Amino acid sequence: MTVVAPGTKTPTRPGGRRSRLASLALVAPFALLLTGTVLVPIGYALYLSLFTERLSGLGFDGPHDAFVWLENYADVLSDAAFRDSVGNVALYALIHVPLMLGGALALALLLDGATSRLRQVWSLAVFLPYAVPGVIGGLIWAYLYSPDIGPINDLLPWDPLGSNGILPSIVTIATWQWLGYNMIIFYTALRTVPKETLEAARVDGAGPLRTALSIKVPAIRPTLFVALVFTVIGSLQLFTEPLVLRTFTGSVTSTWTPSLYVYESAFISNDYGRAAAASMLLAIACALLSALVMRISTRRTR
Repeated sequence: MTVVAPGTKTPTRPGGRRSRLASLALVAPFALLLTGTVLVPIGYALYLSLFTERLSGLGFDGPHDAFVWLENYADVLSDAAFRDSVGNVALYALIHVPLMLGGALALALLLDGATSRLRQVWSLAVFLPYAVPGVIGGLIWAYLYSPDIGPINDLLPWDPLGSNGILPSIVTIATWQWLGYNMIIFYTALRTVPKETLEAARVDGAGPLRTALSIKVPAIRPTLFVALVFTVIGSLQLFTEPLVLRTFTGSVTSTWTPSLYVYESAFISNDYGRAAAASMLLAIACALLSALVMRISTRRTR
């Protein structure tokens, strides 16, 4: 044991300094990427949300940026179109999230108990829609829903492009595209469940259903909550499907979802302050819901 006299500095180990430099070198690319793609855009959006364009005097000098503090946020929150868009997305999430996650979990459990050959075929078949770009998938379903040439239009008890059927149609498109992605995530987590635990359950007389509900599902609970967080965030950012269907039906307005509201405000109305304020409100909602889900996940895990 080395005794250091009072007042003397402990020599720095060269190995410790090299270790810190190596750690900083490894963290630096992620920090730069996070700053450039997340923090800077958020900061710029926050800056834009505090300004709006106004005319000065008689308007001959053209518009100028005026600092309005939180006026843009108040205008967005008081806009009936924005509130309707939030209601549409909330109803969409209430239907899509449990349907998609429940279906993906059920398929993953079935896939986990299937034979090797069937497992490969079914995993590829279910995952294939995820490889299709969102716009292409939306166009495919739009033609399937078409009242003139759509092959499934006559089989449905509702008009898929009507005002009452557009929400189930969008839920169907999103679930079809993301079901396989989440199924693969759940299936990968299921493969990490210890085989000894599963063998012990079989010895105790547990059947496949009891084993799945009492052992497999609780074992992948953290994965389920992570998928829930990303699915909720994706639901709040719904954009591609209604944007594509909007060209085929009048049931989808230019502000049907908050993301469409932001798009319309920025690129159609050229009101960047209102668009930035709406996007910041959407980001805050995503952050709060993510924190809530993660807090529930932590409590359940404990």
